[in-house]
Amino acid sequence: MIDLPTKALVHCSDGVAGRSIYIIGSPSSTEITHLVVQSNHPPFHEYLMPIEQIKEVTGDHIRLKCTRDALNKMELFKYEEYIRMELPGYMCWTDVPAIPGFITETVTTFIPVERRNIPQDELALRRDAIVKATDGYVGQVDKLLINPNNMQVTHLVLVVRHIFDASEIIIPVSQIDHINGGTIYLKLDRQAVKELVTATAKSWSL
Repeated sequence: MIDLPTKALVHCSDGVAGRSIYIIGSPSSTEITHLVVQSNHPPFHEYLMPIEQIKEVTGDHIRLKCTRDALNKMELFKYEEYIRMELPGYMCWTDVPAIPGFITETVTTFIPVERRNIPQDELALRRDAIVKATDGYVGQVDKLLINPNNMQVTHLVLVVRHIFDASEIIIPVSQIDHINGGTIYLKLDRQAVKELVTATAKSWSL
């Protein structure tokens, strides 16, 4: 299994490129298709990188097959789209209050809206995504376990932090009921989640 973390340091073939911030895949097939990498160079763009570019994953480091220049030529994950709107003229004036009873002609303007470049029928998950059982909150995603043969997610790993230590709860993806708005909903209740396989977390930070 591949332990694919987010917020991991990403290395291209010619040096450090940035950090992984989202993992993108299909909720129906559980197949991972892309990794979103945020560049560590201004203007700090976020790039949509095909999963086939991953060469190796070790701990909190992801190594890619491509160069930094090739990464910088990939599709942007975030982009601006301009929506045409018809507004009263006074709404386009800056620092001028509306005058009661005063009507101006309609002005055509374009409003910038930030979009995410997520392939159709797929979704983006990131570290700290909330996980809920049938009877409430159970934790947040720390990493995903992936079958390298077909790049399908097999398990979610949650870290449960205590005062002096931390443990990991490993949840099979078959126990996911649905995903909505970045929150993962399970088929299990909280007691059933506690009874799943756990292990001592190797490292964690506040």
